[in-house]
Amino acid sequence: MDGLSVCQIEAERIRKAHPTLLAESAPRQEGACAFLSDDDRCRIHADRPYVCRTQGLPLRWLDENQDLEILEHRSICELNLPGPSITGLEEEACWLLGPTELELDRIEQQWRPGPQLRVQLRALFQRAR
Repeated sequence: MDGLSVCQIEAERIRKAHPTLLAESAPRQEGACAFLSDDDRCRIHADRPYVCRTQGLPLRWLDENQDLEILEHRSICELNLPGPSITGLEEEACWLLGPTELELDRIEQQWRPGPQLRVQLRALFQRAR
């Protein structure tokens, strides 16, 4: 959970929306998300990045094997395993990885063309100090 990184445009959104938090607060201890409060609440919930917004959802993605066959993969946070079987869920009940990431990449390219770098969430605090 501690090594989470975000797109540059997501990092910029957090910087603009939470300058006081970044300047006057410290990140949560190593091993936990940098933006969790002492009572385990997200301090940037309204501006949380995409990786956080999909946390806990049943995820679905398509991949290609060596024989060029399309394979479906599914995953869900182990904390949600007591729920219904992910393999039995309808496709529409799973978040399809791919389209949103491509749109986020497109927006970021318009905002800042060139190689797309990732920003560690914890580093947002370091930059503000």
